[in-house]
Amino acid sequence: MKEVKNIDHIKHSLGIGSKIIIAGGGTGGHIFPALAIANELIELRPSIQILFVGAKGKMEMEKIPQAGYKIIGIDIAGFNRSSLIKNIALPLKLIKSFLQVREIIKEFKPDAVIGVGGYSSFPVLRFAQSKHIPTYLHESNSYAGTSNILLGRKATKIFVATEGMEKFFPANKLMITGNPVRKIIAKSTVTRTAGIHFFKLDEHKKTVLVVGGSLGAKSINDAIAAHLDAFEKNNLQLIWQTGKTTAAKYISIASGRKNVWVKDFIYEMEMAYAAADAVISRAGAMAVSELCIVEKPVIFVPYPNASEDHQTANAMYLVNKKAALIVKDGEAPFVLVDVLTDLMRSEKLQIQLKENIAKLAITNADEVIANEILKNLK
Repeated sequence: MKEVKNIDHIKHSLGIGSKIIIAGGGTGGHIFPALAIANELIELRPSIQILFVGAKGKMEMEKIPQAGYKIIGIDIAGFNRSSLIKNIALPLKLIKSFLQVREIIKEFKPDAVIGVGGYSSFPVLRFAQSKHIPTYLHESNSYAGTSNILLGRKATKIFVATEGMEKFFPANKLMITGNPVRKIIAKSTVTRTAGIHFFKLDEHKKTVLVVGGSLGAKSINDAIAAHLDAFEKNNLQLIWQTGKTTAAKYISIASGRKNVWVKDFIYEMEMAYAAADAVISRAGAMAVSELCIVEKPVIFVPYPNASEDHQTANAMYLVNKKAALIVKDGEAPFVLVDVLTDLMRSEKLQIQLKENIAKLAITNADEVIANEILKNLK
């Protein structure tokens, strides 16, 4: 019987003990897809080792460990569009981040690197590409970010949420997968009745869910706060996530109203989606993907200062397919509640929006992406 001398080589050829770095973050729109991909990789191949790399001081440094994964922070910052003077130290930070990445990759020895967007992904994937390590990109928005565009030229495969992305990336590298959505939402079995009872509201009334992201959306919040009487007048009730910024102000304004549930943050989004008959939301990529899956009539109020105005592009992709409505941020305080009221009075429009948005839903993006990556691991 021959002695097996290179057991590590055989393990590697079978994908046993494979190592993957997932880089990026900055917002929930980057972090939640990253976690969904990581969870699916582990589910499909439990022996795989995953290391996250993010930016020091950003939310991934808290959220990733909470999900049970190790993350290493690097000293990197994005380009500040509002104050050019704040960019003076950017070249030094970029150089420092590349030195840190070199050590991380040298020590961890990844078989592949996945970038999910955000400026912290750039030095990690760029260095990996220089070492001929396979790199994969996930672009969640309808308008690609600058880092991903630059990295796309040498990427092994680029996973995108929507069609038409060849204007940003090499067409032969594109794979339309949709955005990975948390399974608690994608596979939710929560009923409307259970959702309504969770928020202690009346299941006989139409319910509107208002979300503006974890920090909140001032234009949306001000519009809702100024027209709370209209909800009662039209026999509507409200589940209102104000976001953490100035939450106390809006919570105080809604105090005592039985038809309003209000809080700075909703952790049980599966309950909120189940309870909602319609939704008012920003148009971040993950919000859009989740709303397609839960099949709700939605009014988008895109954040106008998002890079490359990508939230407007996200929203218009659905609006052009008659799958959503849109109100500009600057117009929200004046017309948002009127548009909502008209929507809630029209069963025909609600049905049309629900049917069309459902056609855009993708529930297995995490599985498709994970399988593609594992297929190419040697």
